[in-house]
Amino acid sequence: MRPILVTGGTGTLGRVVVRRLLSRGCPVRVLSRQAHTPGEHGWAVGDLVTGRGVEPAVAGTGAVVHCATTNGKRDVDATRRLVEAAQGAGVAHLLYVSIVGVDRVPLDYYRAKAECERLVVESGLGWTVLRATQFHDLLLRMLDGLSKPPVLVVPRGVAFQPVDVRDVAERLAQLAEGRPAGRVADFGGPQARPVEALAAAFLRARGRRRPVLRLPLPGAAVKALRAGGNLAPGQAAGRITFEEFLAERFGA
Repeated sequence: MRPILVTGGTGTLGRVVVRRLLSRGCPVRVLSRQAHTPGEHGWAVGDLVTGRGVEPAVAGTGAVVHCATTNGKRDVDATRRLVEAAQGAGVAHLLYVSIVGVDRVPLDYYRAKAECERLVVESGLGWTVLRATQFHDLLLRMLDGLSKPPVLVVPRGVAFQPVDVRDVAERLAQLAEGRPAGRVADFGGPQARPVEALAAAFLRARGRRRPVLRLPLPGAAVKALRAGGNLAPGQAAGRITFEEFLAERFGA
């Protein structure tokens, strides 16, 4: 069996994807910008942004799971280089993880992810795209920053459907073992909840006392969020709730 290459395999999602693939008996190669001591899986040193080492990293792989991101700054360039390398190597399956709402919420990062999707779809390779809702880890970082002032301000009328990376990683591992499936069903967290409820749960878990103030914030992106552009209510496939995630992180 040819190895599965995981880009971003040391990141928040990628490292869990690697563990899931290994647990399923799949040979795995991780693309990293730094050399690592060989372990359960192989390492390939390369940089998607510059293209250094990408071709040999892709060579001989049967599938590529593209989890790497530069938070939108150079994602399109990185994905283009990966696609070119995969085309040259004759990779049978390119799997890209994206975000629910990239075509509905006008944020620069989302626009970059949508363009990356287009590159994958038009690559001529066998491809799969999985869109997931926002990770618990992202909500945690966002709320941690918002809770620094004496009042925690959130946009009125906005909800999120956070999902755990372990749930998404399991789905990606399943898809990576299978045939290219095109655009598969979105993967949402178990609950879509108002952001003020998520903020209250975060404050309880952290033991912080802050009033939560809802304000009608302006902007096209907030308008799209109020319309539910970031949600997948019919695809609540995740099992781990935000409260369960917080309890694991900070204690019950």
